[in-house]
Amino acid sequence: MFPVRIDNLRYSPNGHPVLDGIDLHLGSDGITLVLGPNGAGKSMLLRVLCGLVEPCGGTIDWGGGVRPARGVMMVFQHPMMLRASVLENVALGLKPLGVSAPERQRSAMAVLERIGLAHRADDSARQLSGGEKQRLALARAWLTRPRLLLLDEPTASLDPSATAEVERIIREIRTDGTRILMVTHNLGQATRLGDDIVFISAGKVCEHTPTRRFFARPASEEARLFIQGELPWRMTF
Repeated sequence: MFPVRIDNLRYSPNGHPVLDGIDLHLGSDGITLVLGPNGAGKSMLLRVLCGLVEPCGGTIDWGGGVRPARGVMMVFQHPMMLRASVLENVALGLKPLGVSAPERQRSAMAVLERIGLAHRADDSARQLSGGEKQRLALARAWLTRPRLLLLDEPTASLDPSATAEVERIIREIRTDGTRILMVTHNLGQATRLGDDIVFISAGKVCEHTPTRRFFARPASEEARLFIQGELPWRMTF
């Protein structure tokens, strides 16, 4: 699957360019944070990568081939919960993989232990708080052992405590060997989680650089103005 090489990727619904020539190279390890202003094309890039949207042009090379049928998962800002228990919501992700029902239950309970929701296993998933739902969505993806996990602002509406829990789980997923590409508007979060930063503006990648360098010495004027507008205080590392 890796490296993923994106070349001149374009998407223009109704003639309006959302992705306007994205060029990006992703290796097999780490957490990459995608930053940029509203409407820059960040979420659309993730949707194209997971196959939800067909691009208008350009190419995506997945380790010398096409996107694999399995191994790419996406978690949305507002994940959908099935009308079922917390345990069943997690275990269902393994059913298409041919895993037996008893093994699905055992694996689902094990991952619920890791995210701190084992005590809610029999509760309705729709009764969970926003932070708990996001942790459940991450667990559902994690259980399938994805090679690439796409996260679209998973903590956008969460309080600091819930955000910290989600960030902990993201780090554990990365430690388990999953490559992560994550969109966020939280620049503090970007400094905590990101190995590198992809900055997108007007449908183009303006900068792809290690996190420390991005915040200390942004190379593009667009990135400099973005950081200045979002972080009026002085950041030091």
